[in-house]
Amino acid sequence: MGEKHKSFISEGDEELERIKEKKLKQLIARIRQKETEMPNKPVHVTDSNFNEIITKNSLALIDFWASWCGPCLALAPIIDELAEEYAGKVFVGKLNVDENPRTAKLFQVFSIPTLVVMKNGREVDRIVGVVPKKYIETTLRKYME
Repeated sequence: MGEKHKSFISEGDEELERIKEKKLKQLIARIRQKETEMPNKPVHVTDSNFNEIITKNSLALIDFWASWCGPCLALAPIIDELAEEYAGKVFVGKLNVDENPRTAKLFQVFSIPTLVVMKNGREVDRIVGVVPKKYIETTLRKYME
């Protein structure tokens, strides 16, 4: 093989490496973006960020709770598990009703804990009180694509 062919092949290899590197960077960026969009821990939701979060995430589970609420504290480990297990599929958020009364009032949350399932920005289901994890999972699966 002549020098001309070797030069052409090595230039092709360099170009291929540049393409691979570019594609890898794009893939890593998409993965990082997904991680920030759908974290594996419940996200603190407030009156001010509620609409943005609901609009941004096609399926969300919002836990309306308060720090003084015993049943809310009993449900908290289950909410943590759901956030981890459904990361990338369901956005899980926690909204403290004492700190964010506007959203709690808007959704007519009269008892806590209340779990509101949002799909495409609209409430599609609601669970009030402490329930087993399987019950919440069954409810979520109804709305997963």
